[in-house]
Amino acid sequence: MSKRFDYVIVGGGSAGCVLANRLSARSNLSVALIEAGVDTPPDHTDNVLWDSYPIIAYFDRRHQWTDLRVRTQPDGPLRTYEQARVMGGGSSINGQMANRGQPFDYDEWGEEGAAGWNWQSVEPYFRKMERDLDFANEHHGSDGPLPIRRVPKADWPGFSSAAAEAVIDSGLPWIDDQNTSDFQPACFSITINNENDRRMSSAVSFLSNDVRKRPNLTILAQTRVTRLLFDGSRCTGVEVQSATGTRTIEAGEVILAAGAIHSPAMLLRGGIGPGAALQSLGVPVIADRAGVGQNLMDHPMISISAYLQRAARLDKATRRHIFLGMRWSSGLADCPPSDMYAIAYNRGAWHPIGWRIGGFLTWINKSYARGQVTLPSPDAAEPEVQFNLLGDDRDLQRMKDAVRYLVSLFDHDSVRAVAGTPFPTSYTERYKQLGAVGRKNEAITTALGKALDGPASVRDRLLREVITDGADYATLFLDDQALGDYLKSTVTGIWHASGTCRMGSASDPMAVTDGYAKVIGVDGLRVCDGSIMPTIPCANPNVPIMMMAERVSDLILNGAG
Repeated sequence: MSKRFDYVIVGGGSAGCVLANRLSARSNLSVALIEAGVDTPPDHTDNVLWDSYPIIAYFDRRHQWTDLRVRTQPDGPLRTYEQARVMGGGSSINGQMANRGQPFDYDEWGEEGAAGWNWQSVEPYFRKMERDLDFANEHHGSDGPLPIRRVPKADWPGFSSAAAEAVIDSGLPWIDDQNTSDFQPACFSITINNENDRRMSSAVSFLSNDVRKRPNLTILAQTRVTRLLFDGSRCTGVEVQSATGTRTIEAGEVILAAGAIHSPAMLLRGGIGPGAALQSLGVPVIADRAGVGQNLMDHPMISISAYLQRAARLDKATRRHIFLGMRWSSGLADCPPSDMYAIAYNRGAWHPIGWRIGGFLTWINKSYARGQVTLPSPDAAEPEVQFNLLGDDRDLQRMKDAVRYLVSLFDHDSVRAVAGTPFPTSYTERYKQLGAVGRKNEAITTALGKALDGPASVRDRLLREVITDGADYATLFLDDQALGDYLKSTVTGIWHASGTCRMGSASDPMAVTDGYAKVIGVDGLRVCDGSIMPTIPCANPNVPIMMMAERVSDLILNGAG
């Protein structure tokens, strides 16, 4: 027998947990939150998910969509692309970076047709969600569910301190708060959703025990939504599978919050998308929306690493490994200010090799290349995902310039005193295999780690033959084309997929949702996650996605749209 709810939220990630909290606060509304992965209540005991050190959670396959593969370039090989399958979604496995982005990001959304999403409209929702532990002023919230803090410089390890000196001497000023109103190019202690050195996911923060006790909120974990249900052009509910079998759940309104890869896939399976493509798959067309699955974005990423002297390494009692952040302007024509971003990291992985490696990880904060999400067949377990990282010349040029800038920081006296010669690194499949937690990898990396502490000649050979596959920036710098080719072959995304159900005006043929997050052309269906971003913000999208869920909840509760 089917049960009916006023609102059925598909996906218990960064957005879904916020939506469940805010909508169920209205006691006359019945709300169901459906998550394919396991639940993570505030008293959960999974230490990997509590850990301030995120690298283990990144690659813990217990909490991922393990069959998902993507291409980072149109003609590139299939790669893993870690997407969370756990309550809290990305906020349960990510780097806990709580940066808002730039005001022009949201003003641009408004200009792109997402009415009501300019900076003036969204900034109050950033404040509403947060409980800032460091600042009490007009820019920050003090009583929201999400704790926000920064690690003071006095607590930083040696490499981060040395890197900060080099960055400041390069011309980037220090600021105390990266989420201030002027958002100028600068370096800073990164803002994190973390308290008492523990991750504070959207699940832990927004689904407190008091919220979970609400009689009008039903949480269904380890339950997968297999399809949307329609009566004509109205979405009436969902079909789900769980350990107890298959059943239907009726809804006054369904809100997709499954992320920028799975939300468009669900729309496509339901008959919402490019009409001709759906017809070719034999999927009945409910709404012909050409933009479903298009406009796929991510922040292209590359790392520059080095062997760290023992005194500059992170001590093993400290879990957090990222402290210093920086944003700067590329100066490239048509690119906005602060379009580049980097962090200094003090541990390359959980294992003994990683303990000895630090460096800079950089990404294009405002990328322009676009990819797509499509269906290979109506019943495919996962969609085809094709990014186009560095496919726009502006992205490629800025990445080359960023690598040159960050490599130059290793020539600064403070960094040279604690770090060796820089070498290129990336989240390759081999890196991920070695990064899997296990006794075999621990034994391998223990032996190699000890060798890294040996003679410089042995260390250089190991880094060249085992870590970098023979690539080095000194050689690549001599040939601009070679550097570009290397970057295109090794670049990865930073798990910031977005844009595939973008907001816009109803008259825009490529818009999928309107400014109220409603799917254009159907009734009873909204999307609220990173997929509705018209353009990618200059931010890790986790906190912007929570902001979006705050605002969409407000729109619903106020009867707007």
